[in-house]
Amino acid sequence: MNGQRKRRTIRRYAAREIPDELLYGLLQSAEQTQTMGNLQLYSVVVTRDPLMKQKLAPAHFNQPMVTSAPVVLTFCADYRRTTLWCRQRKANPGYDNFLSFMNASTDALLYCQRFCDLAEEAGLGLCFLGTTVYQPEPIIDALKLPGLVMPVATITVGFPAEDGVVSERLPLEAIVHDEVYNDFTPERIDRCYAEKESLEVNRRFVEINHKETLSQVFTDLRYTKSDCEQMSVSLLQALRRQGFLPSDE
Repeated sequence: MNGQRKRRTIRRYAAREIPDELLYGLLQSAEQTQTMGNLQLYSVVVTRDPLMKQKLAPAHFNQPMVTSAPVVLTFCADYRRTTLWCRQRKANPGYDNFLSFMNASTDALLYCQRFCDLAEEAGLGLCFLGTTVYQPEPIIDALKLPGLVMPVATITVGFPAEDGVVSERLPLEAIVHDEVYNDFTPERIDRCYAEKESLEVNRRFVEINHKETLSQVFTDLRYTKSDCEQMSVSLLQALRRQGFLPSDE
């Protein structure tokens, strides 16, 4: 438990390959995570080839970890395998819809997190790339993902070449609600964000971005309304392409 509270994001990796026995052993062990209906509605694409990493990099805004890490793992919501199994066994699947995408996404993210826990316990370093759902179509193209397969998470993996930094976290009061959702008063918001806003690194973050508050850095620069709307359109377009939403036609 204490080790998990000190987990670090690793963006720089040693020039050392991950043995197949270790990597595939961890991927297999992670299969014991929770899954809807015991269907395992996920797949993972293992990328080691430098040229393939270069193809993936633009979709992740060319973050250097994509090309420098020994392994890039793309975790996918996958209802294709289950659908083909059903058809081959005289069953009539109906999983070309948004609910099925949500179920498969949940499965994929549970599997991804379980792999991350096991990999860190084994001494590997990881970086989660939230950019996977920002520009999914280049990833779909690069990895040749067929219908009913959708990328939802990417992890760069390798032996650490840095200590990394333990990121601050909100207090438990910010995320736990007893019995029912207890909405946030202004006073509770102040309590929940007081420590985060007082950290020197975050105060400096506000200063160098010429903002008044930390939240303005997120709303005005990092995750703007226009960017979120544009990437929402791209995400919906990819979901239609992969068969999880009805086409406009």
